[in-house]
Amino acid sequence: MSRAAAALAAKREATEERLAPLALPQGGAWATEARQGAMARLREMGLPNRRDEYWRYTDPAALTAAEAPQAAVFDAGETPLFDDIDRLKIVFVDGVFDAEASDSFDEEAVEIIRLSDAAANDIHWAKSLYGVLEARGQTPVARPLAALNTALASDGVLIRVTGRVARPVSIIYRHAETTSDVYLHNLVQIEKGGDFTLLENGPAAARFNKVLEVEVADGAAFHHVRAQGRDHERHAATHIFARLGRESLFKSFTLTVNGALTRNEAVIELTSDDAVAHVAGAAVGDGAFHHDDTVFITHEGERCESRQVFKKVLRNGATGVFQGKILVKAGAQKTDGYQISQSLLLDGDSQFLAKPELEIYADDVICSHGSTSGAIDDEALFYLRSRGVPETEAQDLLVLAFLAEAIDEIEDEAIAADILSRLEAWLARRSR
Repeated sequence: MSRAAAALAAKREATEERLAPLALPQGGAWATEARQGAMARLREMGLPNRRDEYWRYTDPAALTAAEAPQAAVFDAGETPLFDDIDRLKIVFVDGVFDAEASDSFDEEAVEIIRLSDAAANDIHWAKSLYGVLEARGQTPVARPLAALNTALASDGVLIRVTGRVARPVSIIYRHAETTSDVYLHNLVQIEKGGDFTLLENGPAAARFNKVLEVEVADGAAFHHVRAQGRDHERHAATHIFARLGRESLFKSFTLTVNGALTRNEAVIELTSDDAVAHVAGAAVGDGAFHHDDTVFITHEGERCESRQVFKKVLRNGATGVFQGKILVKAGAQKTDGYQISQSLLLDGDSQFLAKPELEIYADDVICSHGSTSGAIDDEALFYLRSRGVPETEAQDLLVLAFLAEAIDEIEDEAIAADILSRLEAWLARRSR
């Protein structure tokens, strides 16, 4: 047996040991079929380890262990994010739906149902989407934690959009138990010409595994803004799988502050002509903070545009990771692909690890990538100090300016302003 075959065999054996005590959630025919298929995929590829190419910079042990690492519940002592925005609220506490804290699901041009309710039926529209985009996203890079989620998630939110939805749907994830281990799976299907905004915020659990599958039909638009909770000790693995139709729009922004380990994966397919996909993130970490953004965007149609904009501010030994790829398939002419990943290191103990990639099989494209890591500009800091700005305040201003390009990806000005104010408050507290 070759060394590679032996490693795969050992990996599968470890996976079987981990899966042995687990049982698939009960459900109707379509959900059972999807869950069994996901479990088969997982057994074939095995759970991740540090030998895997896309896990070299992030140790998945805490995400795959039989028991979730404990995480103390953190009270930020501030008004919840998005609180001033008119929205439809859906609340989960440690993965359990909280009906009293949630709004009625009645909303014009949108159908909302919980996964637990839909999965009980033998037939449901979600059959054409649940686990389908996740399965497509397993090639060419395996994403075993996403397959684990499709197999084990017993709840989540399924959303079908039939037109322009006036107010956002806001999924709020609350954390109350120090040992909670949660799998949630959300779907969004936006039909032709639809327009929809999804907000997500909160820490969710001590350990959180979430999948979001999004299908954006021709001429439709999807806007997504999320803030991952402030709990210092939480561990999270999140996945976005999106498929875009002709002249469609997908925009996603993620704010991460605090957390012991966060791995955010995004797999986006631009399958038809003139589609646009932007994915962005701003992360601010201090101390025992490990944050990993792993993105894979595939261009198949002509004249499509993609942007990846990721900024990380790190200090006191924090670690940031970015792995981003743009794949341009043969025939995807006039592609415009842009990728930038940058870190601002506020001390000599923090580190930023980056792996930007371009793979291009068309000859009429504009694609670029860049990755930088550095300290605060001494000249800019001196300029502000010379005009009477205190040093800590001057440093905070430069940090916010550094993060601005990522925050600018949020189209809704009110939401962007709310995000910016949270970052300002966080920096002010850290400066004390």
